[in-house]
Amino acid sequence: MRLVNLVLPFTPVRGRWRRVMVLVQAGVALACWALAGSRTLPSPGEVGAAWVDLVLRQGLLVELWSSVKVSLLALVLSTVAAVAVACLSTAPLFMPAARLAAALRFLGFAGLSYLFMLAARDAHWLRVALLWFGMFVFMVTALLAEIAATPGERIDHCRTLGMRHWRITGEVVVLGQADVILDLMRQNAAVGWTLLTLVEGMTRAEGGIGALLLNQNRYFLLSGVFAIQFTILGFGLGQDALLVLLKDAVCPYGRLGKVSACRAELDS
Repeated sequence: MRLVNLVLPFTPVRGRWRRVMVLVQAGVALACWALAGSRTLPSPGEVGAAWVDLVLRQGLLVELWSSVKVSLLALVLSTVAAVAVACLSTAPLFMPAARLAAALRFLGFAGLSYLFMLAARDAHWLRVALLWFGMFVFMVTALLAEIAATPGERIDHCRTLGMRHWRITGEVVVLGQADVILDLMRQNAAVGWTLLTLVEGMTRAEGGIGALLLNQNRYFLLSGVFAIQFTILGFGLGQDALLVLLKDAVCPYGRLGKVSACRAELDS
C-alpha cells in the first residue's frame, strides 16, 4: 500500500496496518505529553505514581470490580428490557408506549433519581436502576430505528414460510437482529461508564470507581484523576474487545459481507 492512500477517504486498509498506525500515533501522543512540560497537567510519570498509590493504598482495583458488577448487571437488564419493548412495538397497540420510552432519553436524572430512590431497596439497586434507565432509553431508540428500517421483503418471506404474528417478530427482530443487538450492547456498555461517575456520586456509601474519581477531583488531585480515567479507558477497551469476540462467536454471519467486500477491494 502506498502511504498517500492512508489520507484518502474510504481506502481499505489491512488489519496489521491499522494496528501499526494506532501504535505509532499513541506513541507520538504520549511523547508529546511527556515533553510538553505543562505546569497545569500532570506528567505521565506522575500519573503512573498516582496509579500505583491508588492501587496499593486506596483500593482502586477493588472499587473497579464493584463498579463492573453494577455496570454489567444494568447492561444485561437494560438489554432484555429494551428487546422486549422493541418486540412489543411491532404490535400497533404497544407502539406509542415504545416511542414514549424512547422519548425519555431527553430526561436527566434530576428529579427522576428521587423516584428511583423510592423504588430501590438499597443503594446498590439504586445505582443499578439509574444505570439501567440511562442505557435502556437509548437502546430502545436504536432498536426502533432498526425495526423501522427492516425491509418489507423479510416480513413477506416469513409469511410465505407459514409464520404468523409473534413468530415473525421473533425471527425478524430477535434472531434476525441478534448481531445488531450485540453491537448496541457494546455502545450501551460505554454509555454506562460515562454515567457511572454521576450515579456513584449519588450513592458514595457503596463506593465504586466513580466515587473514588469524584473524591480525587474534589481535592484537585489531577494525577489521581488521570490515573482513574486511564484505568476506566483501559477496562472499557478490553470490555469492548470481548463483546466483539462474543458477537463474532454468536453471529459470525454479521461480518461475512463486510469481510468479503474488504477483501475484494484489497485484491483489486
